Amino acid sequence: MKAVVISTPGEVSVREVDTPIPARGEVLLRMQYVGFCGSDLSTYLGKNSMVIYPRVPGHEISGVITALGKEVPDGFAVGDAVTVVPYTNCGDCPSCRRGRSYACRENQTLGVQREGAMQEYITIPWQKILPAPNLNELELAMVEPLTVGFHAIKRGRVDKSDVVMVLGCGMIGAGAIAGAALRGATVIAVDIDENKLDLAIALGAHHSINSRVLDLHQELERLTGGDGPDVVVEAAGNPVTYRAAVDEVAFTGRVICIGYAASEVSFATKLFVQKELNIIGSRNATPEDFRTVISYMEKGTFPLDKMITRKVKPDEAADALKEWAGEPGSVMKILVDFRP
Repeated sequence: MKAVVISTPGEVSVREVDTPIPARGEVLLRMQYVGFCGSDLSTYLGKNSMVIYPRVPGHEISGVITALGKEVPDGFAVGDAVTVVPYTNCGDCPSCRRGRSYACRENQTLGVQREGAMQEYITIPWQKILPAPNLNELELAMVEPLTVGFHAIKRGRVDKSDVVMVLGCGMIGAGAIAGAALRGATVIAVDIDENKLDLAIALGAHHSINSRVLDLHQELERLTGGDGPDVVVEAAGNPVTYRAAVDEVAFTGRVICIGYAASEVSFATKLFVQKELNIIGSRNATPEDFRTVISYMEKGTFPLDKMITRKVKPDEAADALKEWAGEPGSVMKILVDFRP
């Protein structure tokens, strides 16, 4: 079978590898679409410290069950359309003992610490399989990237009384925007790309600010009556936006951190104290978050076509990554099509 492999930074090829056989408790999936994540781009660029090369990338999955191993319980059948929770958990670390296994200290995400889904077939423990018969094969591949933003919004305890600012309207920020809007919050989307801001409005944002051309502080003063947003989600991973999150959030507000900044960030820490802020990290997503996103997408309001930048075949994956690396701001989602 075919597998997309990042051999070394900047080198991508399609290789023939053995088709896996499901072991006890595992399900064999035929891939339909697999999305490229920002972590896959980092692997391609040699900036992902968690990766050992060569690596099959991919953890944003649309698949079909093609075989069941022994001891897979009832509720799974050949032909089922599914997506996958791509994280592992050890069961013993502090996170797992606290019931937060999605943030397991020993987590191995598909396509990062272990071989990923960008191949024709993969085997997965049945516990990580989520059937979603009401979603199409494209929607299934978009579930996981949305869950990360939805999880951040849940971590921030967002409700309809909140004004939520999302800094960075890429795929992760898109999930935060949709998740906050679904909870009835007033959402302010901030980015430097007008196309992404248009998408943010389509996802439910009430206001958009292009911080390249407008003064962010002045716009927030106008939109919030001088109070600042109650919740700020940092989804850009940039020192500038991290500082803006702390500077602009309201007194006694919450700052939710999703983005990975490539360099260290310095803060005026007095604002942590003066504002009595809650600074909250957010990582991965729970199975409940996956089910929430599936229910959201079943409503049919998600602007699917606008969110998919490009669909490519495995043989075109190398060129797609190269072009994305050249213009990272131009991409929302690239999907690799493994359908026969």
